[in-house]
Amino acid sequence: MWLRHNLRDVWPEECATLLAPKTTELIADPSRHESRQDAKSYFELGMAEFMSEVASAQHPDVPATIYYAYKATENEDGSVRSTGWDTFLQAVIKAGLQVTATWPLRTELSNRPRSLGANALASSIVLACRPRPSSAPLATRNEFIAALREELPDAIKVMQSGDIAPVDLPQSTIGPGIGVFSRYSKVVGADGSSMPVSVALAIINEVLDDVLRILAIGTAKDDAGAATNEVLDDVPHGEESELDSDSRFALAWYEQHGFEPGPFGDADSIARAKNISVEGVVEAGIGKSPGGKFHLVVRSDLNENWDPASDTRPTVWEALQHLVARLERSESQAANLLRRLGGVGDRAHQLAYLLHKIASDKRWADEALAYNNLISTWPVLRELASKPEQRPLSASLGQ
Repeated sequence: MWLRHNLRDVWPEECATLLAPKTTELIADPSRHESRQDAKSYFELGMAEFMSEVASAQHPDVPATIYYAYKATENEDGSVRSTGWDTFLQAVIKAGLQVTATWPLRTELSNRPRSLGANALASSIVLACRPRPSSAPLATRNEFIAALREELPDAIKVMQSGDIAPVDLPQSTIGPGIGVFSRYSKVVGADGSSMPVSVALAIINEVLDDVLRILAIGTAKDDAGAATNEVLDDVPHGEESELDSDSRFALAWYEQHGFEPGPFGDADSIARAKNISVEGVVEAGIGKSPGGKFHLVVRSDLNENWDPASDTRPTVWEALQHLVARLERSESQAANLLRRLGGVGDRAHQLAYLLHKIASDKRWADEALAYNNLISTWPVLRELASKPEQRPLSASLGQ
């Protein structure tokens, strides 16, 4: 509306009305067409035509920034699915544009009814695009995946260093992921067919899972000592991990059972694969094994006075769960713990991203929300942790 008001002297015909005409609006609204398929076709063809016009008018030395306010439908579990996203990206790439970056924007108030208590996704996204060179090469599916595995880890580290919320990470990863995909003139499968964007997005999401796991757990090493991109599910001889064995056990159990109880035999099998014992996990304070069952210690049962300095068997898993539990009580309590954790806090931060992804995939909305809240609050906690601990007034007077 404000553009029409300000530009009506420049473009009187285009800005003759105060409001944008709705009849030609580029949306897939079945009520404006004979069928849902007709509405979908109208949207896809119109988006392709629009992007072609953008590409033809784009200066090669200046990036095009495209602000896309995608429509989203929230499922009962709190997850959010975008509508028209594949079509939009397909139109961008088909027009000859290469996506060089994306970033999510929160354009809705957090206190709106849909977001209250929800694991809500940012509702808009900005893309930076440049014309794809005419000399862009072809790539096979395997070459595309290899490029993703090489480039996504560094890109994700940058996003995590900016404390981007885990719920926004998959959308943000589209930037570097589709950047790899769109740099090729075409990505072809074994049968020579061109890979559609929908398949590329699925592959990017799979690689994201692997990268989050590697960043949280560590990387394996081959016999020559070179780092590989293998995901560590077990700890055979000759492999090293940055995550302690007890935490890796808890992660494996969490993926299968969450915090629910399961057979002791399953726990024993997982523990043996990590070269530890269930008794040791219980001793570490992250599990219990009553009556032939096993379960991870739920956060409500954690010792509120836990001190990592006096723990004889500290784990990253326990540190993370205590951070989440204390944040639910107050930011100051979580910050005081983060101050005492030192470098372990950074490992817990990485693990939180992975657990959020697992919880989201399992549709454990409350769990996903807990880890998302921790990382969203991380800048505040880090700032508070950098300052001296504020002791209670009564303790100061007592001295």
